[in-house]
Amino acid sequence: MAQVLRRLDNAPAVEHPDLLVGIAGSDDAGVYRLSDDLALVQTVDFFTPIVDDPGDWGRIAAANALSDVYAMGARPLTALQLIGWPRERLPLEMLGDVVEGGAGVLADAGCTLVGGHTIDDREPKYGFAVTGLVHPDRVVTNTGGLPGDVLVLTKPIGTGLIATAIKRGVADLVVAAEAIRIMTHLNRGAADAMVATRAHAATDVTGFGLLGHLGEMLGDVGAEIESDAVPLLPGAADLARSGVIPGGSERNLAHASGFTDFRIEDTATRILMADAQTSGGLLIAVPEDRVPDLLTRLAANDAPAAAQVGRITADHPGEIVVR
Repeated sequence: MAQVLRRLDNAPAVEHPDLLVGIAGSDDAGVYRLSDDLALVQTVDFFTPIVDDPGDWGRIAAANALSDVYAMGARPLTALQLIGWPRERLPLEMLGDVVEGGAGVLADAGCTLVGGHTIDDREPKYGFAVTGLVHPDRVVTNTGGLPGDVLVLTKPIGTGLIATAIKRGVADLVVAAEAIRIMTHLNRGAADAMVATRAHAATDVTGFGLLGHLGEMLGDVGAEIESDAVPLLPGAADLARSGVIPGGSERNLAHASGFTDFRIEDTATRILMADAQTSGGLLIAVPEDRVPDLLTRLAANDAPAAAQVGRITADHPGEIVVR
């Protein structure tokens, strides 16, 4: 995998005068300008089951794929579904439940399912390629944060730990239900609040965890995180302390240690800061004087969280300090 990543890092960047956001960076989606006042936002995401119920898996997959579009400040328009299914091992009726769950979330988002592609696969996989629309001058990227900006997180973290507990059959039913509720919650309201308050930067917190995605927001700026301020899903801290930890979160922590100065000793908290999320919240960098407006709008838009978790700083460029 490391060799593959190095090859991708070394691949020549695609250039085009209308390509506003492409593979040269680490943003959530690509953006291609169609006209002076209209641009396409495109993303793709799919994964293997992380919960037991097929319909919940479909709903989570849809919310997760839509999140990349919301993180760019865009409106989702259409989606193509991607399916890998072991037809000899799992009934097609189960796949129907998956598709029904995904289609329901797309409908809630006002996103039209226009088709897709299915292959026979040894392991079930499901997700979407989503296309959205945005004004070219209103694209929110992950690299616009300025020193003094406050970092606001719109969902609690811990879904990686809880999904692992579900797979191992050790998840408390109430804990699992709350994690599923959070993962199926659309980031639409959070995105609307972000756009309305003219945030400088944003990303959605997914597979690389809070630290990994925050690291992608840094360039010539640094960041500070107050770990006590980061909202956690019920049961997540207990799972981290008991060693129910996904391999992805452990790899995230190892990677983040290269650009993170941990001022905390607690191993469980470090794992939580790097926990690999699915359909996580938006991490928004907003000027301090706009924070009250953002928090008010997030509450009005039913965001699961509205937590001030840190800030962007001119100190230690490219590095995160966790306290």
